[in-house]
Amino acid sequence: MAELTDLGVAAIRDGVRAGDFSAREVADAFITRVGAAKALNAFLVETPDHALAAAKATDDARAAGEELKPLAGVPIGMKDLFCTAGVPATAASHILEGFTPTYESTVSGNLWRAGAGMLGKLNMDQFAMGSSNETSHFGNVISPWRRNDGGNAPLAPGGSSGGSSAAIAARLCPGATGTDTGGSIRQPAAFTGISGIKPTYGRCSRWGVIAFASSLDQAGPMARDVRDCAILLEAMAGFDPKDATSLDLPVPQWEAGLSSDLKGKRIGIPREYRVDGMPAEIEALWQQGIDWLKDAGAEVVEVSLPHTRYALPAYYIIAPAEASSNLARYDGVRYGQRELPDGAGLQDMYAATRAAGFGDEVKRRIMIGTYVLSAGFYDAYYTQAQKVRTLIARDFEQVWEICDLLLTPTAPSAAFALGEKSADPIAMYLNDVFTVPSSLAGLPAMSVPGGLDAGGLPLGLQIIGKPLDEQGVLDAGLAIEQRAGFTARPDAWW
Repeated sequence: MAELTDLGVAAIRDGVRAGDFSAREVADAFITRVGAAKALNAFLVETPDHALAAAKATDDARAAGEELKPLAGVPIGMKDLFCTAGVPATAASHILEGFTPTYESTVSGNLWRAGAGMLGKLNMDQFAMGSSNETSHFGNVISPWRRNDGGNAPLAPGGSSGGSSAAIAARLCPGATGTDTGGSIRQPAAFTGISGIKPTYGRCSRWGVIAFASSLDQAGPMARDVRDCAILLEAMAGFDPKDATSLDLPVPQWEAGLSSDLKGKRIGIPREYRVDGMPAEIEALWQQGIDWLKDAGAEVVEVSLPHTRYALPAYYIIAPAEASSNLARYDGVRYGQRELPDGAGLQDMYAATRAAGFGDEVKRRIMIGTYVLSAGFYDAYYTQAQKVRTLIARDFEQVWEICDLLLTPTAPSAAFALGEKSADPIAMYLNDVFTVPSSLAGLPAMSVPGGLDAGGLPLGLQIIGKPLDEQGVLDAGLAIEQRAGFTARPDAWW
């Protein structure tokens, strides 16, 4: 039998049900592996007691002949953006150090009710702001991957869900939660050779998820393959009356509906995604993806999304504007850190707390957001960006009259070395060029691994679907996954 830590969500669930191994054995195996991987800095807090308690409940239920829950026996990692009762939540920021929620986010609560256990809280870019996991107050997450050309530079695991992606790729957990504002599930999934899906905006409740940009933030699962993502998403999703943007719709049975037969489907290839300077390897993988989808029975057509070029500038106005508003609540009064210089008044305390508590990238985005929302500039920037967002959403609505799904690369490059782009915010922001448009439109989108570049690093392909068509996205992802046969994994150097 394979090592328990080599098993994914479905294999663990099915193995526990069949009695091939106990939930306790699974939990012990992953807890040991997490403890031996400190060099990756993927976990901020380890919660072995939580994982063992869930495992005991599963083993007891099985011994009593009770029906097991959908995720019984499956331990997972939890991105530190989710509030979890009795376990610290920091969003990887100094300003929230010491904050321990007394309540549970709806998504994490759904997962625990489904039988999952928690191995710990996963590192991330501070307040989910970043594309490389270099903005965490608690240090960079190191990708488990290394280039095969002799270079030994630590690589970025992608961001902001870099702790989640690194932990899954390194076999520290079979699956994890992520959040995606402009690509923070899909880009790290592509960088580390795993799968991740951002569902339709509103599928998963944002209640109890520390906010970045409320009109964009969306939780989703990350795992080793498409089926595992479908299983986790079913447990995470659902209507939540505590979130006004939550969709009051039944949760489909995505796993049961999986099919890689794409006969009758039309796949659009947006010509605007062929950007200048894109590596030939990305172009080649994109063409390979087209061939795989044709082989699965789909018809491929070229389509146009004419406002794509404006998506990134619009995103970097809208998201910081919402962030500057959301992060105003961290003032030293209600949460975490407080800086109170001698003789300071209330305003001085606010300023000192925020200056000491926020990292540079967070301050940059708060400054941008405050500027674009300020009197005299609101209409010039924020209103214009919202108009562009409407045009981008309209592009997608029109393209759905021609095709059912879109295929694009996930990111314009493979993983880069830590520090390589940290001095150039624009270069860093360009990592999200392929993922931001679907975020602005609130569409479901998924990254699946397609192959390796010349340096032996993973490359991902992105499927974008119509609103609420997670099934179509998962099916196309499965078709690519089956044909790509991606089995590469990083050597355990840590």
